[in-house]
Amino acid sequence: MVLNDRVLNPQLGRIVRTLGFDRQWVAGEGAHLIDDRGDRYLDLLCGYGVFAVGRNHPDVIAALEDVMAARTPNLPQLGVTLLAGVLAEALVERAPASIGAMVPANSGTEAVEAAIKLSRATTGRDRILFAEHAFHGLTLGSLSLNGNKEFRDGFGPLLADCRAVPFGDLDALERELAGGGVAALIVEPVQGKGVNLAPAGYLRGAQERCHAAGALLVCDEVQTGIGRTGRLFALEHWDVEPDMITVAKALSGGFVPIGGVLVSRHVMGRVFDGMERGVRHGSTFGTNDLAAAAGLATLRVLEREGLVEHAARMGELLLELTRPLVDRYEIVREVRGLGLMWAIELGRPGGAASRSLFKAVERAQPGLIAQLVTVPLFHEHRILCQVAGHGMNVVKALPALVVEEAEIRRFAAALEEVVAAAERLPSAMASFGWRMARQSVAARR
Repeated sequence: MVLNDRVLNPQLGRIVRTLGFDRQWVAGEGAHLIDDRGDRYLDLLCGYGVFAVGRNHPDVIAALEDVMAARTPNLPQLGVTLLAGVLAEALVERAPASIGAMVPANSGTEAVEAAIKLSRATTGRDRILFAEHAFHGLTLGSLSLNGNKEFRDGFGPLLADCRAVPFGDLDALERELAGGGVAALIVEPVQGKGVNLAPAGYLRGAQERCHAAGALLVCDEVQTGIGRTGRLFALEHWDVEPDMITVAKALSGGFVPIGGVLVSRHVMGRVFDGMERGVRHGSTFGTNDLAAAAGLATLRVLEREGLVEHAARMGELLLELTRPLVDRYEIVREVRGLGLMWAIELGRPGGAASRSLFKAVERAQPGLIAQLVTVPLFHEHRILCQVAGHGMNVVKALPALVVEEAEIRRFAAALEEVVAAAERLPSAMASFGWRMARQSVAARR
C-alpha cells in the first residue's frame, strides 16, 4: 500500500482503506483469495471476471511453463509461429458460423479499438452506435463508446461520430440507422455496468436491422464471453451471428494480458485486401506464445471440467436462492442475472423515516446504499463483491466458474442477512457511518 500510494494510484488506496478492504493478500486458489492471516475470502469480484477457471489453475500454469521451457521462437513479426494460429482456430471453431478469423490484441479495450477500425475500413463509413449505460474500455476510442459520463468527463474531445442509442430499443436503433453512414453497432449482450440483459429478440433484431442498413453488428463479449453466462459466448442465448466478437479477460485464465476480435471472412477480406495493406492493423504482443498457450489451456479446462455447463447450473441456483428476496424485503427492487453474472438492485425502503433518509443519502452520494451490502459481506462474511457501476444501487457478483454449490448457498444466506440489516435503514446507516469513521481514522495512522 505504501508503494501504491507513492508511485501508483493513491486515490485507489484511499478507497480501499476507507472501505476496510485493505487486506494483505498472499495467495489465490480457485474461487478464493487468502490473506496473511490465512483467512479465505470468497472472491465474487474475480478480477473483474478474469479468473473464470479459478485463480492459479495448475493446467494453465503448466502450459505457460511448457512454453517457457521450450524456448519458442516467439514474435518473429516478419514471420508467423504456431500457437497464435492454433488459438485462433480453436476460437473460430467454437464461434458462430459467421466468424472466420481472428485479429489478435492484448486487452478488451484494445479489441474494441480494433473493432472500431475494422468496422470503418469494412464499410467505408464513420458512424459508430453504442448502447446507453455501455462499458467498452478506457482508451480514447473505447471511451467514446462508454455510456456513463463519469468515465468520459475531462478526457474530451472524444472520437467523433459515436452516438448512444437506448439499450434494447429496436425502434431507436432503426431511426439512427435510417440517418445513414453507420459503420457498426457495438453492444454487450449483457451490460457489465448494472448487469442489464438484452431483451428477448433484441440482438437478433439488431443484427437484421444493421445488415439491412449496410452496417455491421459487433458483440462485445470481453466480460460475458468464455463461459461466464452458461454458454461459451453469451450471444448464443439469442442465436445471433455477428460480424465481429471482441474477447479478452478470462481467455488466458488470468495470467497473461490477452484479447482479440473474432471477425467474419468478409471483414477480413475488406480490411486486409492486398499486400500493401497486410500490416495496416496489428499489435506487437498480440500473437505472443504465452498468451496463446494460456488461452488454449483455458479452453481445455473449460471443456474437460464442464465449467460452462456448471456456470449455467450454479447461475440458475443463485437466482433461485436470491429472487425471493424481492418479495421478502422492500429495499430489494430486482434480482437478475445470466449464468454466473448476477446482480441485486436496491431501491427505496418502506417507512417514512427510511424513505426520507434514503432520499437524503442519494442526494449526497448516489449509490451509497449499495455499500450497506458490500461492506458487511466483506467484513462479516469474508465475501468480496462490487457495486455494479458508479452512482447505482446495484451489487454485482462474478464468481469463478469453479465455484462450488456450497459457496453459492453460503453467499445467498449471507446476502439475505445483510439485506435484512440494510432494510432497517436508519440503524444500518449509523453502523455503516461508525465503521467508515473507524476505518478513516485507522487509514490516517
